[in-house]
Amino acid sequence: MRLDMMDGRQRERPAAGLLAMVLLRVLLFAEAARAFYIPGWSIKSYSDGEPIPLLVNKVYSDNTQLQYAYSELPFVCPPSGRNFHGSNLLSGSSISLNLGEVLRGDRIMVSDYELIMGSDDEGHYLCSKEVDRASLGKAIEVVRDGYVAEWIVDNLPGATKFVSTDKTRKYYAAGFKMGYTDFSSESGRPRYFINNHFTIVIRYHTAPGKDGQRGKKVIVGFEVYGKSIGASNRNETGLPADVESPQEGMELRITPNKTHDTDDGPRYADSSYVPPEEEQDGGDESDGATLTIPYTYSVYFREEEGLEWGNRWDMYFVNQEDSSKIHWLAIVNSLVICGLLTTVVAVIFARTIRTDIKGYRESGLEDGKVKLRRSKTRSPRKSGEAGSGLLDPLGGGEAGKDIDGDLSSDDESIEDMTGWKLVHGDVFRPPAYGGLLAPLVGSGTQLIFMAVGLLFLSCIGVLNPSYRGGFVSVGVALFIFAGVFSGYFSGRVYKTFGGQRWQKNCLVTATLIPGLLFATIFVLNLFVWAQASSTALPFGTLVALVALWLLIQLPLVYVGSWYGYVYVGAWEHPLKTSAVPRQIPSPQPWYASGLRSILIAGLIPFLVIFVELLFVFKSVWQDKSGYYYVFGFLAVVSTILLVTVVEVAVVSTYAQLGAENYHWWWRSFLTGGASAVWVFAYCVWYYAVKLKVQGFVSGLLFFSYSGLACVVYGLLTGTVGFLASYAFVRRIYSAIKAD
Repeated sequence: MRLDMMDGRQRERPAAGLLAMVLLRVLLFAEAARAFYIPGWSIKSYSDGEPIPLLVNKVYSDNTQLQYAYSELPFVCPPSGRNFHGSNLLSGSSISLNLGEVLRGDRIMVSDYELIMGSDDEGHYLCSKEVDRASLGKAIEVVRDGYVAEWIVDNLPGATKFVSTDKTRKYYAAGFKMGYTDFSSESGRPRYFINNHFTIVIRYHTAPGKDGQRGKKVIVGFEVYGKSIGASNRNETGLPADVESPQEGMELRITPNKTHDTDDGPRYADSSYVPPEEEQDGGDESDGATLTIPYTYSVYFREEEGLEWGNRWDMYFVNQEDSSKIHWLAIVNSLVICGLLTTVVAVIFARTIRTDIKGYRESGLEDGKVKLRRSKTRSPRKSGEAGSGLLDPLGGGEAGKDIDGDLSSDDESIEDMTGWKLVHGDVFRPPAYGGLLAPLVGSGTQLIFMAVGLLFLSCIGVLNPSYRGGFVSVGVALFIFAGVFSGYFSGRVYKTFGGQRWQKNCLVTATLIPGLLFATIFVLNLFVWAQASSTALPFGTLVALVALWLLIQLPLVYVGSWYGYVYVGAWEHPLKTSAVPRQIPSPQPWYASGLRSILIAGLIPFLVIFVELLFVFKSVWQDKSGYYYVFGFLAVVSTILLVTVVEVAVVSTYAQLGAENYHWWWRSFLTGGASAVWVFAYCVWYYAVKLKVQGFVSGLLFFSYSGLACVVYGLLTGTVGFLASYAFVRRIYSAIKAD
């Protein structure tokens, strides 16, 4: 007994030691995690005298789609490469970015601006930048096009403070102007002034918890105000003599050299004439003339007692809260349209279909067999056996077997059969070009998973503006992971259509939509790269995207396709397909065929979302800071949209079957995605009326990315319409199946 007890104690000691080791590692990991600052989640506190890095990002404008890295502008102070008070940050060093930040054009770098917590600096000289005529032309372009600069402190973008229209609330507008345009009172020509003095205001609050007890502070606001101060309004140290009301701004102009020598002698020597283009740009780029732009800044720290760290982003959205009434109007509008459609669908299900099925069962059931009269309008098959190519009409396999099912020409006919009941032997006949429809449906399910995941994570606060680039990064990750669902649904639909070459279907599914997206981005990247814009993706990023596509997504699509096609197999239909296709009555009603009816059906889902689209477009194309935050409204409208697409697809399919037209597969998909055509038309209207975009490349970027977004939207809603119609057809024909 004693030996057993000793053995038991010896066995317990390793277990206890293992448990202690696990707990120790957990504590060490938790302690190490406290040393890291996770933007948007961890609170970073500063002690008095501690340096605060100021990061420069990019400049962007509402008048163009081209962005530029701030540090690469030829007229700003270049980084000196020095460190900050013993910290490991060197000015000019780039900050590592996630994939979303790179895709949205961010290029973040440590600057030379010195911010010391709690220490005001009323005047600090940064540098004097000497610019030639080419660099001056770039500065004029940036000021003329209304570019806004984005700086970052403690993950907060630099902002300009404004007062709401009722003067009761303050709010932030992200970014600050690079300069301003004035007009000469004499000639009426525009004059461009660059902001070369920046007043930086850091608003802080006492840190919560033990850090606050130790006197540490957290940053709750970052404001930047730019001013243009001429060189003549500065002292010998380069600091401005009067910051509040400078007498003269820093004009971007080099005096034209009227006596620049030519082969024929002095140019304009005997005349006061100067060409307008030379007076604007400063003259000939080869004359060696330069302009010196001095840069200075001031720093002020102010305590903000009424604003906690957890609510510091609210200042960026105060002005947008005024639009909440319009968001509610969008929801009411969507609910009204969806409610009317729901009533129509309820009538179809509760009265029409139920009555038809009840009468059909009462008159057509005998001895457990469904007895139908054979149609006299049968026509023999016009083509041979269907091939197995991806673009060939699919008709082979289990779904297309030559079976009469429960039909019998000797049975007594049912004279009162009309509409959708007459096509019971053809309703599950595989569609033409099913090898293309299956990959589209698979890609649509992939996009559905990605969209639902993004909306869910945004609504619960995981994806928020403080997680810079997170929306795009997580979206790409969800899209790649959802390749499993894409392959599964594509494989099962392909097997249901009777397809035989599932590996080729898998390859098409994995390359059709991702290949289209990558090819478009690659071509557009060439145009943007030619403009030296930060929107151009680096070569390494393109290689990473290809690797994610071919090395991760493609295998996932293959696994999903194998599971859906080989392991699970095709969906079983409640009725067998007849041997001879039924001839479709001609002419068909307008609502059962033609592009016009599809577009009319697609107009209804568009009416559900067009109000909310205005806010989405404004956030994407105008407020390029990308701080769209009303994901709760967007989730509600999106849910109503999906319900509307389901109902429109079901009503359209029922109307088509009622016209004895059993080619509903493609039509259900096109009906669900038809609202994408209206969304693109809305994009054209928005470009012509709302935007002030200039230049060929900017217009190309707008319409290309808008077209891609509409394709993605159309695939998503088209897949919803297809799956809803398929479930609806299976349901109503299951009800008339013989017991």
